[in-house]
Amino acid sequence: MIPSGHRRLILTRHAKSAWDDPTLSDHDRPLNERGRRSARALGDWMASRGYEPEEVLCSSAKRTQETWAMIAGAPLEVRPLIRLEPGLYHAGPDKMLTILRTASHPTVMMLGHNPGISEFAALLPARPPLDPDFRRYPTGATLVVDFQIESWSDLQPGEGSVMDFVRLDGRA
Repeated sequence: MIPSGHRRLILTRHAKSAWDDPTLSDHDRPLNERGRRSARALGDWMASRGYEPEEVLCSSAKRTQETWAMIAGAPLEVRPLIRLEPGLYHAGPDKMLTILRTASHPTVMMLGHNPGISEFAALLPARPPLDPDFRRYPTGATLVVDFQIESWSDLQPGEGSVMDFVRLDGRA
């Protein structure tokens, strides 16, 4: 639970997807086995730290939806409102900010794609994490950032406090 007058964003790039079926459109590509493993591990990581989204803003792409489904299999106590957002499919940072400002719950998870998600992540915190992978935001990367605002509509870039950044890509 976050304090009153705060908002928390859990910003996740989808897990590793499969490229083995050339007949599928990019939008319809599923996760591969490594991606499913890393998404399950991300769910366990979130549960272990109490990062429980109350609302999920998820790109309509199959790989983002599958990423959320694997995360949701973790022992999370909260069952969030799920909003499939076609506008998050390959969205740039401006579109992501516009969609986030429509959120209604204090703790929101957003699942999207690169390059927009890495650009969006870079805009949010006052000080970005020192992790060398932050700028490239690999598959499965997740930023947890808090804002001292009453409403998502008040969100301004560069005012967030980084709580965590993790990369769980399923590699040994």
